[in-house]
Amino acid sequence: MDFVISEEQSLVAATVRSFAQDVLEPHVREWDEAQAFPDEVMQQIAELGFLGASVPEEYGGAGLSSIEYVTLIEEMARIDPSVTLSVAAHNSLCTGHVLLVGNEEQKRRYLPRLASGEWIGAWSLTEPQAGSDAAGTRATADWNADRGVWILNGTKTFNTNGARAKLAVVHAVTSPELGSRGISAFAVETSADGFRVGRKEDKLGCRASDTVELILVDVEVPPENVLGEIDEGFVDALRVLDAGRIGVAALSLGLAQGALDACLSYVRERHQFGRPIGTFSAIQWKLVTMASQIRAARCLVWRAAALRDAGAPFKKAASIAKLYASELAVRASEQAVQIFGGYGFVKDYPVEKLYRDAKICTIGEGTSEIQRLVIARELLRA
Repeated sequence: MDFVISEEQSLVAATVRSFAQDVLEPHVREWDEAQAFPDEVMQQIAELGFLGASVPEEYGGAGLSSIEYVTLIEEMARIDPSVTLSVAAHNSLCTGHVLLVGNEEQKRRYLPRLASGEWIGAWSLTEPQAGSDAAGTRATADWNADRGVWILNGTKTFNTNGARAKLAVVHAVTSPELGSRGISAFAVETSADGFRVGRKEDKLGCRASDTVELILVDVEVPPENVLGEIDEGFVDALRVLDAGRIGVAALSLGLAQGALDACLSYVRERHQFGRPIGTFSAIQWKLVTMASQIRAARCLVWRAAALRDAGAPFKKAASIAKLYASELAVRASEQAVQIFGGYGFVKDYPVEKLYRDAKICTIGEGTSEIQRLVIARELLRA
């Protein structure tokens, strides 16, 4: 990393890099083909403090700053974006939601378990008819006065970590007449009666990270499990996504850097016309473009993280970083395949997987089109 970084960042980067190279890298292809990675690996990640990265120490977490957190995500994503996606979703979305709006009792009940890896978290917002348009949410939460509980019914799609989660933050309609302003968030323990895992998605990329359908049939949730205020769930979800986009941007950045790393090694070893292909201008220009755009992306990602650490508004900066870094991940991985030529199209080399993994970065936690809407609104509001 050619940026000036703090001692804390340097320690985080070195720890993650060593772990990723020693534990993740030997199994990347195996886990991709199996469409899963072992629970033991998630526990190792937890033991290093990475599952409670942003959780304050008083709740059992590592208490990392946003800058340190994006360093963690970038370094891990250089080796395996799949595992990194699971780590980021656990931290930024589920744990992030509890941190943002949970009351003290909820924080003390859930954060130590999430930070230790005893519980893995999922975040359930999307539905078959409600993606970018949350007003299409059909999952319902009805108050049952006789039993003193909320009754949840509905189906949630594209739940990262859904198959292994012990806690899911579920968004459901509590006031239908209010549209998206009538959605509430609930901390749902997945052991509850009526809660089950449905279809597992067979994905293009990030295949080791499970993405599943979650089905709720008359799931009873006590009132103390409402996260934030009733009917404020979607407003809070947007705030959670603002922070989560910094994490996706960091993942995208790490993926792009991983693609460049692979290319720099390959162009020194691969010979054509009697010399290394790295000596040809056509290849050098591709490398220069990748390196320059990765540096620019890192500036954007770190700026968004620094604004968040400073308590300053960061919505626009997060969307800009996410938009630029995610689209860079797609470009950089595509160029890496081109540089590798025929070998880039086979699974013996890492760039084929990076190319497949990259595409989710422009979709998850707000598509590129949604990011452009967010950025435009923020620009015109200024």
